[in-house]
Amino acid sequence: MPQDGVPAPIASASALAEFVARVAAGAGPVALDAERASGYRYSQRAYLVQLRREGVGTALIDPIACPDLTELGVALADAEWILHAASQDLPCLAELGMRPQRLFDTELAGRLLGHPRVALASMTERVLGVSLEKGHGAADWSTRPLPHDWLVYAALDVELLIELRTALAAELEKAGKLEWALQEFAALAAAPPAAPRTDPWRRTSGIHRVRTRPQLAALRGLWSARDELARRRDIAPGRVLRDKTMVDIVLAAPATPEALRRLPSVAGRSAGQQAGRWWSALRKATELDDAELPETSLSTNAPPPTNRWAGKDADAAARLARVRAALTKVSEQVNVPTENLVPPDAVRRISWQPPAVIDAETIRGFLANHGARRWQVELVSSVLGDALVDPSPA
Repeated sequence: MPQDGVPAPIASASALAEFVARVAAGAGPVALDAERASGYRYSQRAYLVQLRREGVGTALIDPIACPDLTELGVALADAEWILHAASQDLPCLAELGMRPQRLFDTELAGRLLGHPRVALASMTERVLGVSLEKGHGAADWSTRPLPHDWLVYAALDVELLIELRTALAAELEKAGKLEWALQEFAALAAAPPAAPRTDPWRRTSGIHRVRTRPQLAALRGLWSARDELARRRDIAPGRVLRDKTMVDIVLAAPATPEALRRLPSVAGRSAGQQAGRWWSALRKATELDDAELPETSLSTNAPPPTNRWAGKDADAAARLARVRAALTKVSEQVNVPTENLVPPDAVRRISWQPPAVIDAETIRGFLANHGARRWQVELVSSVLGDALVDPSPA
């Protein structure tokens, strides 16, 4: 149980104002966490915000009842925010009006230190010798009222973050990695909102089975119909119609709504209740002109999936293998996962189409332009440059 007990969620403007005044008078860093309802709701909004600060204790805030936390964000503007896996919580906190100027990400610190498991419970046990209660992270946090044991779990998520941050900062300094971490944290705090994805329907699981342009048009139509219904009802799209079911419908090409309803992946499921909607989406897709049909692949300057490189460009596949081997060696030397040494997208892009001139300045500029932090550029640029050059004789 939390050492101060489990507070009742703040759920009124007056209670929130009183808490903001108290937290503004506090001192030191602030531990923060947020709970969403991923897999249950359409949006990624926060359904509970947890906060802990020295001299203030732990608070739980209901953002459904208190949807504007701008004043709380202002009260904490000068504080260091401590979060675990900050990139997951920062977007939904920003929706509430809360944006940090400084932060410390305990999960990212664990990665830089080479911890084998970086889940919060694993890290508190490994670093602090304290086991946290598990079990409700994937719950439907839009539930009201929230069960007491869920509130216990939520309060424990911020109970030890300040202590964990102190211990990890000491580890980072001892390992000579504190500056690396500070650069990572600064980049997280300054990161702009993610841009909307181009053609998000193309991320449908199993889309590789859909091969023709008319089939892709049908899948796009189903995806859009599902998305509109999910958004309107605030339900996770996968609960409205599974990706696999959409692909099955497209490939089966049912001739009537009844035939669609009888498909094995539709029959007897909630998806069958909307068979008319899905049929309408399929019919509209068949009425499109050729120019309106989607291309079989998205036009982009991004490299193709790496598993196709050998068949498309053997030299690029060989470069990627050399680069990955070189980065693995660096990873082992500094005890940092390869994906944290340099942005994976930068690795793919430079391996697929390296600069015309491969030298230290060019490689450093490329990495910086593709999101690498200063410590990453300094650590891997020379190794990366060597790996890009084919060592075999002409």
